[in-house]
Amino acid sequence: MTGRVIAVGGHESDGAAALTGVLGPEVVRVAGGRELVREVRSARAGGERVCVVPMTLGRDPSLVADAARTLLALDASERAGTVLAEPFGTTAHLVGWLRALATRVPDDRALLVTAPSGDPFSDADLFRTARLVRQYGRHRTVEVALLGGDPGLAEGVRRCRALGAPRVVVLPAAWAVPEPTAVPHTEYGGPLLSGSAAAGVLTSRVREAQDRYERSGDDGVARALAADHDHGHAHSHGPDGHDHDHGHGHGHGHSHSHGHGDTHGTGPDPGGDHHHRTPSHAPRAGAEPPVRHQGAAPDLVPSHRSPR
Repeated sequence: MTGRVIAVGGHESDGAAALTGVLGPEVVRVAGGRELVREVRSARAGGERVCVVPMTLGRDPSLVADAARTLLALDASERAGTVLAEPFGTTAHLVGWLRALATRVPDDRALLVTAPSGDPFSDADLFRTARLVRQYGRHRTVEVALLGGDPGLAEGVRRCRALGAPRVVVLPAAWAVPEPTAVPHTEYGGPLLSGSAAAGVLTSRVREAQDRYERSGDDGVARALAADHDHGHAHSHGPDGHDHDHGHGHGHGHSHSHGHGDTHGTGPDPGGDHHHRTPSHAPRAGAEPPVRHQGAAPDLVPSHRSPR
């Protein structure tokens, strides 16, 4: 039985349009919602297994949760044999990939970390990512530009120049980042990942999801529903914590208090995620399982090694 890999894109990839040329032709690219439902139903009607991969790089947890909710709307026969993989990347991966790009840039250049604007919380994550790139790199100036937001590309370049950088190198922190060929004193430092590297990561996500399903019957949907649990105003904690009732389908009808008891890894390795204490009834969203290379991958995509 053959299989179909469906890559779901959000604002980081302009609704999956920017994934063209990054992923091979064997991978179906959709924007989610009805497109996702149509592709899954088409594959299942033909007897194909399906693996859905949310193509976020860590800044769009709502993409993961929305994909899970969409799959819940399918009937039992369509959901059987359909799995939802872990997100393509986390913000920890994104920091690492950007740092790798930064090593190719001369020290006297400024780095401009650039991505399409999302919601205020996704945009704030981009500033955090840029700060970590600067913290563990060798470039004195690292700024942010939000395509379609504030500061935009031109303003980001102006800030870098005002800080004394002779030239500015744009580092793409998303799939959808145009090459700034028309912006003076600016160079393009991308792409974030080569086609072969992206294929390797995608293969790993598919293999992990399929292995998990075959071992335990876990299709990944229940865990993904909580991916955006801590994303947005409803979970923006003040300095004294707060009490609130959850009305978004976690299946618990009680209120609980969140304080700022978070423990953060502060060592020099930006690959470590922030470790937040999570209520026992809520799975930790975005947790990255170890990459498994052993074992034959299902007949979904060609096997590649995942970048370290």
